[in-house]
Amino acid sequence: MARILVEWGAQHIDADHVAHEVLASQGAAYRAVVDAFGERILVPGGEAIDRRVLGAIVFAAPAALARLEALVHPAVIALVAQRIAASQAPVVVVEAIKLLESGLAADYAAIWATTCSPTIQRERLMSIRKLSRAAAEQRIAAQSPQAEKLAQADVVIQTGGSLAATRAQVQEAWSRFALADQTSEVSGSTA
Repeated sequence: MARILVEWGAQHIDADHVAHEVLASQGAAYRAVVDAFGERILVPGGEAIDRRVLGAIVFAAPAALARLEALVHPAVIALVAQRIAASQAPVVVVEAIKLLESGLAADYAAIWATTCSPTIQRERLMSIRKLSRAAAEQRIAAQSPQAEKLAQADVVIQTGGSLAATRAQVQEAWSRFALADQTSEVSGSTA
């Protein structure tokens, strides 16, 4: 969805990429995360966090995931806010899986959510992120229920079909929201 909106002039901020930045060795959350989870989460040589090791820890234990999120979300929210403030684009799209749960979207003009079946979610995680079936299912289970996100959304985009079908839905929503207010931040929660 974000790719399509960028084609039409929006700026895209991917909160997952921002999280990578704040977890980098010079990032705002790096030291706190290493202190919380220990040296075992570092790559050999210790210069970076091994995201696969950290993911295996936090997606296996809800309390560990909550702890990680408490350390990372404030830094991500601050950096995303800086990027929105600096943007010259007429619309800023913030893509984040934990958009609503983190408080990231508290002041956004519109909440867009994408949805597809759990089977498609799992297949995409396995294909794109190269996760095992068990790891993909564990990550899906760690998310808040999709129905809760959809209930809070201003726009729901069904992404289980063709790219053309997704594009048509995005075009219709873009016409309603982005063109009505050229200074909006449109945010997306991906499935």
